[in-house]
Amino acid sequence: MEAVVASAPGKVLLTGGYLILERPNAGLVLSTNARFFAIVKPLYQPLKPDSWASGCTDVKLTSPQLARESVYKLSLKNLSLEYVSSGDLRNPFVEQAVQYCVAAARATVDKKNKDSLEKLLLHGLDITILGSNDFYSYRNQIEARGLPLTPDALAALPPFASITFNDEGSNVENCKPEVAKTGLGSSAAMTTAVVAALLHYLGVVNLPSMLKDHQHEKHTADLDLVHVIAQTAHCIAQGKVGSGFDVSSAVYGSQRYVRFSPEVISSAQVAVTGTPLEEVVPQILKGKWDHDRTKFSLPPLMTLLLGEPGTGGSSTPSMVGSVKKWQKSDPQKSLETWKKLSEANSALEMQLNALSKFAEEHWEEYKSLINSCSILKSEKWTQQVSKPSHEVIVKALLGARDAMLGIRYHMHQMGEAAGVPIEPESQTKLLDATMDMEGVLLAGVPGAGGFDAVFAVTLGDAGSHVSNSWSSFNVLALLVREDPQGVSLESADPRTREITSSISSANIG
Repeated sequence: MEAVVASAPGKVLLTGGYLILERPNAGLVLSTNARFFAIVKPLYQPLKPDSWASGCTDVKLTSPQLARESVYKLSLKNLSLEYVSSGDLRNPFVEQAVQYCVAAARATVDKKNKDSLEKLLLHGLDITILGSNDFYSYRNQIEARGLPLTPDALAALPPFASITFNDEGSNVENCKPEVAKTGLGSSAAMTTAVVAALLHYLGVVNLPSMLKDHQHEKHTADLDLVHVIAQTAHCIAQGKVGSGFDVSSAVYGSQRYVRFSPEVISSAQVAVTGTPLEEVVPQILKGKWDHDRTKFSLPPLMTLLLGEPGTGGSSTPSMVGSVKKWQKSDPQKSLETWKKLSEANSALEMQLNALSKFAEEHWEEYKSLINSCSILKSEKWTQQVSKPSHEVIVKALLGARDAMLGIRYHMHQMGEAAGVPIEPESQTKLLDATMDMEGVLLAGVPGAGGFDAVFAVTLGDAGSHVSNSWSSFNVLALLVREDPQGVSLESADPRTREITSSISSANIG
């Protein structure tokens, strides 16, 4: 029984904020090289003598970055988890993942392997979770050390560094400390990594390997199973059925996504009130998962950059709640805004797809034009046109910028109407200044907006110049880049690697 290590990526929602909550609106979501890792191995070797008689098994969850360890008893009869550690350091996402994975294993394993599955469970489950530094804000530590706000300062941190808490208020005893995050969807990536590692460990799926399987197609059925269980566990842990784009990108990588109908998870919501999981899971696996995803990633020679403005992030659920309230109170105006926003989203998608297609068919011309535009402000791009094919590229680049400005305008309007800071004034100034830099195609607030990280899409090698310029705005450029790969089987514990992906990708300045 070897340890299984799986990883899943964080995300950036480029377009589709708020709209993605309702079918059939689509969102463009990019997966990133920031990954969450889950390591699953047996807790006991060999079996404890009384293990068959006790009817339950032990589950240990370790989170080294938070210096936490939690122990649970898992009933093998009804799959309930009892928390037996001292203190209340529960992790509802991992708890739901464990219960749903074991139920899925029992529902799918054939009769002849039933005994070996039960024996495997009796060895206990030892689960370790680790998140790339990019998921968390280390801005305070960098400032406390007197270091400049640069990607180099981030790259100098040890991989999987300890996470600090945001202590709000002076009465620390009565308030739960909040982890400072960058908005990359850590709970979805963590849940997906744990589900994938457990299902692989329990023999339910065969995950694609990070190194060998760049073609995920042959693993589609396995990934679909990981997706269904991860979505369900994540929704139940959150206490609500979200759009699911963060889990979908954690499983399948970058994509154009349309959400599933929320009813597909209704049987799981019933389980919370006491229906046995072993009855619920087969229904979920057979359910009509009607989400839609198509391949999408940034066109070649374009780089995704993220910057952390240092305002501490926003609460997405409360902002979504305010927008929904506004929709109810002013259906006419909100429908109009959504329609315009949807059109701007589609226009951006169309222009980016046109650029990808052109790059495929006329690579040399595409490459030379992108590189020459990368050192100029956008108003000078048309001066680079010397033949008709160049005109097509520049038109698409400027069309993409216009679409992004339209998206920002309508998102801003929606925020004003709903009384929430979707694009706060401080972010507007920063984004306008970023859009005005050489080689910047797009800049915006990802997802639901607010004070989380901002993103930019740059041309050619313009990224390092933008990162340096951001420092003067007191914005910390993160090490995150787009990586279209979804959930993967890893060859080893990531802590044993000499160079982590975050350090190897830090050659940006």
